[in-house]
Amino acid sequence: MGEDWKNGGFGLYIHWPFCQAKCPYCDFNSHVSQKIDQKQWLSAYLSELDRVGSETQGRVLNSVFFGGGTPSLMDPEIVAAILERVHRLWPTANDLEVTLEANPGSVEAAKFADYRLGGVSRISMGVQALNDRDLKRLGRIHSVDEAKAAFDIARKTFDRVSFDLIYARQDQTLEAWKAELREALSMAFDHLSLYQLTIEAGTPFGQRYEKGKLKGLPEDDLAADMYQVTGEICAEVGLEGYEVSNYALPGSESRHNQIYWRYGDYVGIGPGAHGRVTLGGQRFATECIRNPTLWLDAVSKQTAENVRRAISLPDQADEMMMMGLRLSEGVDIARWQNLSGRPLNSNVTDHLEDIGMIRQAQGRIYATQDGRMVLNTLLAEILVD
Repeated sequence: MGEDWKNGGFGLYIHWPFCQAKCPYCDFNSHVSQKIDQKQWLSAYLSELDRVGSETQGRVLNSVFFGGGTPSLMDPEIVAAILERVHRLWPTANDLEVTLEANPGSVEAAKFADYRLGGVSRISMGVQALNDRDLKRLGRIHSVDEAKAAFDIARKTFDRVSFDLIYARQDQTLEAWKAELREALSMAFDHLSLYQLTIEAGTPFGQRYEKGKLKGLPEDDLAADMYQVTGEICAEVGLEGYEVSNYALPGSESRHNQIYWRYGDYVGIGPGAHGRVTLGGQRFATECIRNPTLWLDAVSKQTAENVRRAISLPDQADEMMMMGLRLSEGVDIARWQNLSGRPLNSNVTDHLEDIGMIRQAQGRIYATQDGRMVLNTLLAEILVD
């Protein structure tokens, strides 16, 4: 059972915590800073890579993901030096995927060729909307024209390019979303991440919402219709909804994110980065110090990872189900039962199948399209002991 991570692969997540501006809907660990000593940050990342590399020697690395924040604010030579160290520390899969999240502005796009030379193989761009009014509302600092120009450069530079859009925005109609999605799909690419706008507590949007000042958000029925048509329109051009919010041509799925959803192992370094890693047959949840300044200081003392918690087998089973039901490929029931030490409750699963929320076949359990829309409720039913 300690070898269970092999089912999902092995990845590395590197968190870059800085942004040019903080978006009002964002609850990620990101900070605006006028002065960043990139060489100091490189030294810290290399130190952390050495630390986690010594614990996971010999594992074949499937993916590296630079997330943030806005990793396209990193100098290309910093990214290249990190990737050079990664190759020294781990054997890598022949099809190693190296993704870097980027803002779709001209400053970032000018670095794309250098990122490619440094070893990045995939760009994920935070476009978010294809009209300027909504980009301003979302606090984005690029225009639609800039985004399209950056996307063209990315497409010419990289074999694999993804971009994000947010729907169920303020005052957005179903017809407007259909038109925007079709416009996005007319741009040549292999992957789209399409997220419903969620209002997170503690964000500026969350505070406005609590005061009744965030007007024009769609009713639940309209948001559900938008989700439904998203899958239908993507399917028309061959993009399969392989995960709740992600659509790809077959073979172009995000391998890094699949490691999460398939409940594989991944190491997280950088401020606030999380990990799930199996060491000596025991799976651990890890977390690093969130504050960038405190993280930098802690790296020099080898204490940047401030949480390392053993995860019990039943908790692993629950986490695996929570992640796996997001995928169209579903969850291997035997793997779940092996971890949980108990069978699924057939009364519950048969009922959920009868009402069209899940299906069970070939030893797997899948959430249907309807089930995905109420996934948290579904999980609460399935995982009740």
